[in-house]
Amino acid sequence: MLRPRPLTPVEQLDAARHLRTAEYELFWRQAPADQRHAYETMRRASLESPDPTVLRAALLHDVGKATVELGAVRRSLATVLDALGLPMTSRMRSYRDHGPRGAGLLAAAGAEPLVVAFAARHPDADPGEFDPAMWSALLDADDI
Repeated sequence: MLRPRPLTPVEQLDAARHLRTAEYELFWRQAPADQRHAYETMRRASLESPDPTVLRAALLHDVGKATVELGAVRRSLATVLDALGLPMTSRMRSYRDHGPRGAGLLAAAGAEPLVVAFAARHPDADPGEFDPAMWSALLDADDI
């Protein structure tokens, strides 16, 4: 399947029930493929940790991607160029830096420190400020 299916109405309600009001808009600004990835990440994380903050962090970890308009092909190209240390366009660099961008949006929305930190630092190891089991649940859930 080239394009992930959009969230069903039931999945939309499930995602929405985990989000705070200020976070709701950030989640829905994401492209449907990113919403699908976030939702699946949240579902996998819930198997290891039912903590509501972990579930919000899973749903919101890629919201910074919504600030950069790149299609799937250019996203893939940016990922490869970055991995190889090759030059990228400014939009590709912005896409690469989606974590800190999203963290800024989440901080402005009043998200909890774990939600902000996971957006900023994933897929890096536990920075030592949070419950290692929570961070591990998020990393495991996001590691596809």
